[in-house]
Amino acid sequence: MRARAQLRVELAELDAKIADLAKQDDVCRLMMTMPGVGRIVALTVKAAIDDPTRFVRSKDVGPWVGLTPRRTQSGEMDIVGQITRAGDRALRTALYQAAMILMHRGSPNWLQAWALRVAHRRGSKRALIALARRIGVVLHRMWRDGTPFRHAQSCPATV
Repeated sequence: MRARAQLRVELAELDAKIADLAKQDDVCRLMMTMPGVGRIVALTVKAAIDDPTRFVRSKDVGPWVGLTPRRTQSGEMDIVGQITRAGDRALRTALYQAAMILMHRGSPNWLQAWALRVAHRRGSKRALIALARRIGVVLHRMWRDGTPFRHAQSCPATV
């Protein structure tokens, strides 16, 4: 029981350090304006991407993380399968967790409505992957522009 209590104390200390890191960083605070993105997701995105100017377009973040469908083409066959899983595994996991929270617990916004439409058309698993990819794109664009997340989309073709 003492060992468990000591582990809980150490976990609380680590959690406080993570909270301080995210609170002191302007980029992390900006990213946390999006529903579903917390301290750990914001810190993971910032650490993995490191320099937002390395991507010419925000849409390049999805393939870099490995959240695009894998294609196998041979002759007349064209199989669209699972995601490629290329890139940073921690970032892919963090974006997927943010998508889960946004889809099931997040406050209503245009991104959640988009994901629910995709889920209705294509199924919930594909919608979660598509939402995770889109969260990465939106977070990168927010970082580049320095704008907080808008709950109501002003123009349908912005992302």
